[in-house]
Amino acid sequence: MNSLSPRMLEPRREALRESLLSTVDLLGRRRACEIDAGFIADYVTLDWLEWHGGSLRLTATGENICKQLLAVLRHETPLPSPLA
Repeated sequence: MNSLSPRMLEPRREALRESLLSTVDLLGRRRACEIDAGFIADYVTLDWLEWHGGSLRLTATGENICKQLLAVLRHETPLPSPLA
């Protein structure tokens, strides 16, 4: 188990945030073994992921962060221009 507090993870939080969507994708494809164990421990410490019956799942906090990240991606990705 990770002995760090959420506050101690502050310098690493942005890297964790940037990796969260790919982590969730790996979880959805049942490839959790490909997620760095340190990242998992940090996500659990931050309450973005939780262990549930031997598997990982997003918490409400993690889900909200994913929604924020997806909203940012939608705004940064230009929409295709309509054909005239």
